[in-house]
Amino acid sequence: MNYRILIVEDEPKLREVLCDLFISRGDLPCPACNGAEALKTAEGQEFDAVLLDIMMPELDGLSVCRALRQHSDVPIIFLTALSDEEDKLLGYELGADDYVTKPFSLSVLYAKTEALIKRNQRRVIHSDRIVCADITLEISTRRVFAGKNEVMLTPKEFALLKCLMQNKNIVLSREQLLVKCWGYDYEGEDRAVDSHIKRLREKLGKSADCIKTVIKAGYKMEG
Repeated sequence: MNYRILIVEDEPKLREVLCDLFISRGDLPCPACNGAEALKTAEGQEFDAVLLDIMMPELDGLSVCRALRQHSDVPIIFLTALSDEEDKLLGYELGADDYVTKPFSLSVLYAKTEALIKRNQRRVIHSDRIVCADITLEISTRRVFAGKNEVMLTPKEFALLKCLMQNKNIVLSREQLLVKCWGYDYEGEDRAVDSHIKRLREKLGKSADCIKTVIKAGYKMEG
């Protein structure tokens, strides 16, 4: 199967057990010992699922979930000792797909993870292509077409275009685009967005007419 699983757990023994579980099923686990490390690991990488502890040092699981949901629909399962209903409702509000309360059955955890991955893959297949005006973006293959011509974009240019197309007719501020495309802890100037938008427009040519600058507000994709 070779699913890529991000395992975020601050307890070393449990983290090792979870990695061994997925390795034994032929998958590719990627461990992270805290929330900050998890977000750095997730930057620029694609995962099939995230197993996420809630109570962690530096950055808790709820904050990690909130940050991941800014730019990813990856299935997220919380691993938690918390059983309070309010905590669970907050997790679902932030975008969690499921909860597993410690202690838990490894076989049940694996079955839940696999089911969420397969459900998400079916959804992605049906929503893989985004079209706006004569721009077509294919998410899974990371290909972009302006009319009939394929356009080669850098990862950041692709991320910007995808974000604009997924939020068609909605004005996105530079700060929002930075968070969605660069990550929550990016420390650069928000004018970096302007530079990337400029290069994106140059590559798209006339097709870029649908990318509008909204003065003192940001950018939006019209279509």
